[in-house]
Amino acid sequence: MPIVTVQVTREGTTPERNSVSAEEKAAIIKGVSQVLLDVLNKPLESTFVVIEEVDLDNWGWGGLPALQFRKQRAAAAKS
Repeated sequence: MPIVTVQVTREGTTPERNSVSAEEKAAIIKGVSQVLLDVLNKPLESTFVVIEEVDLDNWGWGGLPALQFRKQRAAAAKS
């Protein structure tokens, strides 16, 4: 019985949204479950997928908070 946890930032794909939509979550669950079926032959009915939305303030990479890292990358891309 596989259990997969997917963490995403709590932000939308457009400015007026602040979370992942129900349709996007359903697509993630379907896709992850299908990968486990295809790769490990794990039945869909025995696969659990948990989606955790993390506030952007609690997300970082490259040693920086996410927004600061993004600004740094954008500035570097302009150079």
